[in-house]
Amino acid sequence: MPATNNFSQNDEAVQAPARSAFAITPHNTNELSVVTRGLYVGGAGNVVVQLDGDSSTVTFTGVVAGSILPIRARLVASTGTTASSLLGLV
Repeated sequence: MPATNNFSQNDEAVQAPARSAFAITPHNTNELSVVTRGLYVGGAGNVVVQLDGDSSTVTFTGVVAGSILPIRARLVASTGTTASSLLGLV
């Protein structure tokens, strides 16, 4: 039996929960296939990202395993990113 979706008739607002996720392999130049609604960090460490609307990267230092960063990332850089098991939430 398929799952009931009680939210199928609701508008998708920016603050709404993610509807899908994808694995992220950090890379210094390849942008993500889609700008994220957030990032899930499975393994602790630093996360270096380029946010949508910025031309430079920023480092989130000491991110705890299991954290969700509510950010619109367009790139996750391999240089400086030490966190693992990253998922893009959209």
